[in-house]
Amino acid sequence: MKELDTLLGRVAEGDETAFAAVYEAVSGSVLGVALSVLRDRAQAEEVAQEVLVEVWRSAGRYRPDRGSVRTWVLTIAHRRAVDRVRSAQAATDRERRAARLEAALPEFDEVSEAVEHREERDRVRRCLGSLTEIQRRTVALAYYRGLTCREVSESLSVPLGTVKTRLRDGLLRMRDCLGVSDG
Repeated sequence: MKELDTLLGRVAEGDETAFAAVYEAVSGSVLGVALSVLRDRAQAEEVAQEVLVEVWRSAGRYRPDRGSVRTWVLTIAHRRAVDRVRSAQAATDRERRAARLEAALPEFDEVSEAVEHREERDRVRRCLGSLTEIQRRTVALAYYRGLTCREVSESLSVPLGTVKTRLRDGLLRMRDCLGVSDG
């Protein structure tokens, strides 16, 4: 339509009356294109408004040798609607990724407990290293292998009283090393 070409030329010069005529001529089609892509009337109305504002602002960039005014405006509408769909999909994808990451991360307490457990284990190992070899073997057999004093005695071939003394002395040194108080 040559009439729309002329009107858009006047819109490029800031003619509000010409814009009103262009608006009347294309707004229904713009909304229709946006609605066909978005399938949501509120979103389509927003896109239609954005497109018509863009037509007002960029009317000077229209090139009649590339197509009609209606084709130019509807192309803008289609692209803007597709951009809106892509933007919404990208946001949904980001939210899903964030939810998966959040679900995969351990709770703060789990991490904190794991760190505390590792530090405590390292302290116990360091304190075990401070015992004499005889005390270390006695404590290890009793606490890590779960042997009774009698079984430790038989395993080390030493009297039961000696095992009890070594165990008591080793545990007292461990307590002092770990900084544990009596009560």
